This record gives sequence, structure tokens and C-alpha cells, in this order.
Amino acid sequence: MIDVIIVGGGPAGLMLASELRLHGVHALVVEKEDSPTGYVRALGLHVRSIEVMDQRGLLERFLAHGQQYPAGNFFAGIDKPSPVRLDTAHPYVLGIPQTTTDRLLAERATELGAEIRRGCELVALSQDDQGVTVELADGTRLRSRYLVGCDGGRSTVRRLLGVGFPGQPTRVETLLGEMEVAAPPETVAAVVADVRKTHKRFGLGPLGDGAYRVVVPAAGVAEDRSVPPTLEEFRDQLRTFAGTDFGVHSPRWLSRFGDATRLAVRYRTGRVLLAGDAAHIHPPTGGQGLNLGIQDAFNLGWKLAAEVNGWAPEGLLDSYHTERRPVAADVLDFTRAQFELLSPEPGAQSVRRLVSELMDFEDVHRYLIEKVAAIGIRYDVGEGHDLLGRRMRDVALKRGRLYELMHGGRGLLLDQTGRLSVAGWADRVDLVVDASEDLDVPAVLLRPDGYVAWAGDDQQDLLHHLPRWFGATVG
Repeated sequence: MIDVIIVGGGPAGLMLASELRLHGVHALVVEKEDSPTGYVRALGLHVRSIEVMDQRGLLERFLAHGQQYPAGNFFAGIDKPSPVRLDTAHPYVLGIPQTTTDRLLAERATELGAEIRRGCELVALSQDDQGVTVELADGTRLRSRYLVGCDGGRSTVRRLLGVGFPGQPTRVETLLGEMEVAAPPETVAAVVADVRKTHKRFGLGPLGDGAYRVVVPAAGVAEDRSVPPTLEEFRDQLRTFAGTDFGVHSPRWLSRFGDATRLAVRYRTGRVLLAGDAAHIHPPTGGQGLNLGIQDAFNLGWKLAAEVNGWAPEGLLDSYHTERRPVAADVLDFTRAQFELLSPEPGAQSVRRLVSELMDFEDVHRYLIEKVAAIGIRYDVGEGHDLLGRRMRDVALKRGRLYELMHGGRGLLLDQTGRLSVAGWADRVDLVVDASEDLDVPAVLLRPDGYVAWAGDDQQDLLHHLPRWFGATVG
């Protein structure tokens, strides 16, 4: 029996496979497409996702293929300098095409021993107390202990489970594609700059290989949004907004996206869970979608591995739903608010100007960027020190960096006192006796996803908290 079948080979599914393999869990990714997509739907990683890659020793791979940009203009595209004193060692956005992100994550998952099967479409599933049975389109039947649907906004897993996906339907549609442009680059740049003074959902950006990424508002909402638009639709809309179609030709791919916001009623149904776009969809404003899915997987991976490996305390796997669903709900609200500020309507533009003025206050600007970057999240892990429930930023230690010690995906007790012990949990929690000038608390207990589960200096209090996150003692 397979431990975990992951349906969907996008960023969330591949990240989850890697996280499971760190704990020795047999993970199989089934992806219905025969080959990786050439569509570049997402363009970068925000701060928290960059930290995630750093925590797992992957950041250098991503930095080699990306470009660093200031983080300051990612709230509704309002152009501001980056806020000072962002609570991170990585105060930037990493521009990197999703195709590259997918490739790097697939390489990582394969290196760790995950199996990726392409051209495998799930068509049916059922579950019982011992596991999940799935049927693929070619008639193959597979059996696993758990299954995770990472198969996108039109998730087959979610549909087969009958999980509700309520929210707001698409009201405004946008065309997106890659194509070649006959107009000179300087003409394109000048026209785009002029149009974007009033239409923020319009743009043509060079891809560096003779093609452009083209974004333009659609004429309406398509009856069947799964059908891609035509090149002529792009030409018509470009002429409508810019007075020229720029001589677009030779499209590589054409698609459309809407402003719908939907959130799964529940993230877990027995032995089947949802992650990424299968659990939530929202407008792409601010570029948070791919990042939200990666962070879902980072939260779920160690918890599901603990369940498979038999040491998960009661309620740990359910905490995936209780922690991540409110985060997604907040992102849905936040992206819709940003999308409203992109409207050319006079009322929306008035609010945009007001928000722009408010962002000149450093605290306001930092608050908004930290929400985009997902570093302001605080999970409910109980009362106590202000660090509780927050992700721990990377800090310098006397013998290196904190994140360098987290590559294995285990829990970690950073003890500056030299008096604490994790005896009984040594197979799940690393003890690091070291000091940091950046940490003003005697010791912190970090979950495998880097969030603070305990802070203090009392051994008995620590022993009270360890079982909640890391189960019963062994040995």
C-alpha cells in the first residue's frame, strides 16, 4: 500500500511530496498532463515562500534562476519603496517563472525518492477506515493510506468528495497569454505606460526571447471559461484599450482568468485532504496564489508524515484545516480588496489614491506588504510570549544560521541557556544549544514548519508542550 497519493503535480503537490519524503513517507504524485505545462501563470515567490526554500536548503537553486525585486509595490500594484525593517532576512520578491519553480520542485521531490507519474488522470475514489482506493482513467486501481488533492481550482478530488466550494463567482475576466509582437519595443513601452495610467489590468511585458506576456481585460465573462480565448479576442481588446493591437502574432498559449473567490468548506474529509487551488481560488492580484499553495503543503507535510509514521498526537492532522483555512479566507478578502483598487471606475480610483497616501505611513505600508508576503501570520497555539504561533525568521547563531539547521524537516529546540532537554523526542526534535543576538528569549521550540510552539526557560513547561506537537515519548 502506498502511504500518500498526491493528485496534481503543481507547486503544492510537488512541495508536499518533498516534505513527506523527508520523513520517509512513500509518496506518489499522479498528474493528468503528459508533460509539464509551458504556461507561465505565476511569476515569483514572496518572502515566506523564499524562507521556506531556505529552511529546506533549496534557496540557492531558486536564486540561480530568478531575479530579486523590491517588495514595496506588490499591494495592488501601488508603486512605493520597500518598507524598512521587514521582519525577514529576505526582504525581496524573487521573480521566477512558475515553469522553473515546478521543475526545481519536481527535481527535489525525485531526488528525495518521490515517484511522479504523468498522464494519470484520477476518475474515482472511495475510502474506508484503513485507506483510500483510487481509479485512474486507464483503469488502474491504486490503494493508499491517505490522499491529498492538489489538482487545482477545478479539482476532481474535491468534486468526488462532495466538498462545498462556496464564494463569489467571476464578475470580471482578464485575458492572459504569450505571443510575439510586431511593434517596436519602445512603442510598446510608451503605449503601455500611457494605458496603465487608467487601466491597471493592462500590460505587455517582454519575456526576453522575442515574445511578450500580454494581459488585457476581456470584453465579458465567457460562458465556458475552460475554453481558451482566440488571438482575435486579444487583438480586439488590445485595440479597444490601446488603439492598436501591436501586431500580435504567433501565440504560444492563450488563457483567461477571473476574479472569483471560493473556499472549500473543509480541508479534510476522513483520509482525503485538499491543498493549494483545490482548497481556494482568488484573483491573482499580488501574486499570492502559488505561494499560498506552497505554504499549505509546508504546513501539511510534517503533520501528515507524523500520522503515517504513527506518532502524531490527537488533533495534529486536523490542525492543518484549523490553521490554513483562516489564512486562505484572509487571502481571499485581501486579494479581492486589491482587485477592487485596480478598477478604472472613479470611486475605486479615489479609494486607490487614499490608500496610496496611507501607505506613506511606514506602519501601514509594512502591514500591507507583510500580508502579501505572508510573514504576518500567527497561528493559535495558545497564550504566552509574542513569538508564539509566528514563524521564526532566520537568525544568526554563533555557529551559523538557524535555517541551516532545519533542512531535515524536524522540530528544533534552540536553547540559549544550555539547561533544557528533549530526551524522549530526540527522533523528532533536534536540540541546538547556541546563542543569537537577534533572539531575546531564553529558548524556543520550533515545529518542522518553523513556527514557534513554545518559548521560555522552564523544563517542566517545555515537557507540557512537547507532547502537543510531537506526540508521546519513545525509549
